[in-house]
Amino acid sequence: MQKSLIAVLLAGTFLSLDANAADLIQVYQQALANDAVYASARASELAGRERVPQGKAALLPTIVGSGFVSRNTGDSVSGVGQVITNPDGTTDFINSSSNNVTQKQYQISLTQPLFRWDRWQTYQQSKLQEAISEAQFAQAQQDLITRVAQAYFDVLAAQDTLESTRSQKSAVTEQLASAKRNFEVGTQTITDTHEAQAAYDLVIAQEFAASADLENRRSALLAIIGGDNVALAPLRPGVTLASPQPATIEPWLSAAQSQNYGVTVSELTLESAKRDIARNRAGHLPTLDLVSSHTRSLNNGQIYNTSRTTGNAIGVQLNVPIFNGFAVTSRVRESIALEDRARNDLESTRRNAVLGVRQAYLGVNSGLAQVRALEAAEISSQSALDSNKLGYQVGVRINIDVLNAQRQLFSTQTDLARARYNTIMNGLRLKASAGSLREADLIPVNALLAR
Repeated sequence: MQKSLIAVLLAGTFLSLDANAADLIQVYQQALANDAVYASARASELAGRERVPQGKAALLPTIVGSGFVSRNTGDSVSGVGQVITNPDGTTDFINSSSNNVTQKQYQISLTQPLFRWDRWQTYQQSKLQEAISEAQFAQAQQDLITRVAQAYFDVLAAQDTLESTRSQKSAVTEQLASAKRNFEVGTQTITDTHEAQAAYDLVIAQEFAASADLENRRSALLAIIGGDNVALAPLRPGVTLASPQPATIEPWLSAAQSQNYGVTVSELTLESAKRDIARNRAGHLPTLDLVSSHTRSLNNGQIYNTSRTTGNAIGVQLNVPIFNGFAVTSRVRESIALEDRARNDLESTRRNAVLGVRQAYLGVNSGLAQVRALEAAEISSQSALDSNKLGYQVGVRINIDVLNAQRQLFSTQTDLARARYNTIMNGLRLKASAGSLREADLIPVNALLAR
């Protein structure tokens, strides 16, 4: 039975170490090229860059060209007319005439804002909105790193569970065959056979569940990176995980309150809300513009002589708001309420960032302790299994004792692998909560994978 178990474990290892297995960096590169969520965030960031030119445009001169062409037709009757002699010798008196006039006018006007406080505040808001889009994109980059890593290790964990279940099935199958042989020769009771059969039926059900879970985890990863299924490089056996640096939590908490991208977005949103109050209050202020125009007109008619007119004008235009139905006052009250909401959102975001740091920091340290405990438990479980096998051979242990020892060993190995994955993920989440997670942070994680 020992040789069969070792063969299954080695086969699973060689399958995992496929020459074409993709590591974490390669999977992340695929996600950069194919993830729809990241692509959407990148497009939003590009759109946010256009806010500043749009805000600045309202402060720059506006030049407008206009023109029209019209033709007026009609007849006019007057007391002075013209006598016309007809061929038959009679005469007619005509006192009407045609009045057709064509008018053409062209104008170019220029308006330069001199004092428009609302537009100045809008321009300042556009800078804040551009910074917000950049911070949101940086946060999307961090989210992509954690999503890819989580999906990657979820697949590895599901593979570990399935391989452990199949190894356990192989061991239980051999134990069931042994129990049946011993029952036939009379050295064991039917109870041992029934216990082995029950363990076999249970592990078959667990294998189906583990196989379905693996497919679901692979589908979740493919939803991020696109393409077809790829083999993933597993963690190297017996890897040593590093503690977070700095080792104390205070620097992490401080960074979370000042560098977390969610906090940065909330701070910028609050500043924009303050600018919005000033922009709405500008509805009570006068506006001053420099205006200039050049006009050219042409009149052409049958009665009137053709006339051409050219004119230039330049001056300043002052508008003073007097009453607008209390609309400005209402908008100011609305913007004050929105500023208060933005201030509370900022406080909530800071608290959540601090909470995320505390949870991730605790997860890393408790995960490291759990890994050390499970490594010791794995050694103990292996010793217990060897002892139960020896006791079963000499008759001081029964079949169920060996099955339980095997189950305990496989369970411990699976829990150890999951503890390592969770510890790595908590380390990445700790940096993300502190706003310091970068692509380069995947390199030391990738070094833990088997090549």
